[in-house]
Amino acid sequence: MQALRWHGVKDLRVETIREPEVQKGQVKIKVEACGICGSDLHEYAAGPIFIPEGAPHPLTNEQAPIVMGHEFSGQIVEVGEGVSSLQIGDRVVVEPIFACGKCAACKKGKYNLCDKMGFLGLAGGGGGFSEYVAVDVNMVHKIPSSLSYEQGALVEPSAVALYAVRSSQFKVGDRAAVFGTGPIGLLVIEALKASGASEIYAVELSEERRNKAEELGAIGINPAEKDAVQEIIKRTNGGVDVAYEVTGVPVVLTQAIQSTGIGGQIMIVSIFEREASIHPNQIVMQERNIAGIIGYRDVFPAVISLMGQGYFPAEKLITKRIALGDIVEEGFETLLKEKNQVKIMVSPRP
Repeated sequence: MQALRWHGVKDLRVETIREPEVQKGQVKIKVEACGICGSDLHEYAAGPIFIPEGAPHPLTNEQAPIVMGHEFSGQIVEVGEGVSSLQIGDRVVVEPIFACGKCAACKKGKYNLCDKMGFLGLAGGGGGFSEYVAVDVNMVHKIPSSLSYEQGALVEPSAVALYAVRSSQFKVGDRAAVFGTGPIGLLVIEALKASGASEIYAVELSEERRNKAEELGAIGINPAEKDAVQEIIKRTNGGVDVAYEVTGVPVVLTQAIQSTGIGGQIMIVSIFEREASIHPNQIVMQERNIAGIIGYRDVFPAVISLMGQGYFPAEKLITKRIALGDIVEEGFETLLKEKNQVKIMVSPRP
């Protein structure tokens, strides 16, 4: 089969590899759609970050070159021994977290905080940028026929957004700010809408992405034209209840802190590539608090249900569709060059 494998920085190759064989407790999925994630882009431009290189991952026993892709959906074409909850023909998405099940976090049910945590498509185990994937049955969730495969491929990134809002102190009727409206930031806006936000402010330099945020119902603020913090404070008479940092840029973290009111919260959703300095008094003097999340847990069913109600709409978030054979130039390179792109969806077939 054809699959995209990471060999090194700026070295992705569509290669012919063996189709996976379904093992006991697994199902084999024919991939129908897979989105390019920001973490995939980081691996391409500056990796390895999560991809194991030089030593195998402790849970998959794999190392580079590995098949990429973790935001995908497809149809089950083969069922392994011992699997009774799924059958051939089921339409599914994959929750791509590997967890050991033995560490302190796993024993508490917090599998996304596993000491050895890895992602399918980054740590090994196959990936969505291929024709077929074989995965353990406990990673699979059914999707209804009312959701397209492209919509299904958005479940994984939408889970990050919903988990971020669920994990914050946000309450129905609160006001929120989202700093950075790339794909995850836009999905956080959708999660806030679903959670009953009264006002959502979107701080974004890119006109195209800011316009997309406004299309989803947020109030756009261009930080190149206005002091975003002062604009939010003025409009809210003191600051928002929760600010979500989704850029990974140190100076933006400070802005997110300053945009919240007394007792406000800053939820860090992004991964930072370098340290970010903050003044503790900005937290202490207003009794603010800072929290962060990694990935998600126990939210895929809720995301799928919300999608059935019209949230996280694929038609507003997918900006380009390409074939697997064109993924490097038309996918990864395009995302590096064109900031107007939101989600590029990849089909493993022409």
